[in-house]
Amino acid sequence: MRSSLTLLLLFSTALLADDAPSSALKTACGPDQIKFSVKSTGQEATDAKPEPGKAVVYVIEEFDHAPNEWGRPTVRVGLDGSWVGANRGTSHISFSVDPGEHHICVDWQSRPFTIPILSVAGSSLTVEPGNTYFFRAHIVQHEGTPWTFGLDSLNADEGRILVAHSPRSEFHQNK
Repeated sequence: MRSSLTLLLLFSTALLADDAPSSALKTACGPDQIKFSVKSTGQEATDAKPEPGKAVVYVIEEFDHAPNEWGRPTVRVGLDGSWVGANRGTSHISFSVDPGEHHICVDWQSRPFTIPILSVAGSSLTVEPGNTYFFRAHIVQHEGTPWTFGLDSLNADEGRILVAHSPRSEFHQNK
């Protein structure tokens, strides 16, 4: 009985510890009640040119799953506490950003409640005008392994390749 109680206490502490990063990351995202509907355009990607005095940020979602899994996850993209868009399945979005320090996050909007993983990831970003930045939001699950979710900064070559091989997402905020 004592060992069961100890295991329960350790498990509860681990759950609380995992929630702390999620709360901090969510401040870089937008309000939780805002949800998006997303569809892929199927159109070829074009290089988005930065507006004068701004930069462009691409977020490419990669969904790598076991053959028996179905569905395509929706991932919201936030910048400095506001949502800027969303991806669904393997796709990408791009948006303009002012120069300076920013905080970007991704949040797995459509995550099934039965999957016990951290569903928010983020990064800081120092933007210089005229530049293009690439991030990859990845959801991975292979048969017999747990789900993983994360956000990686990519170099320009890797980013352009992923953008060229993924459709652009169109998103609309649900009302």
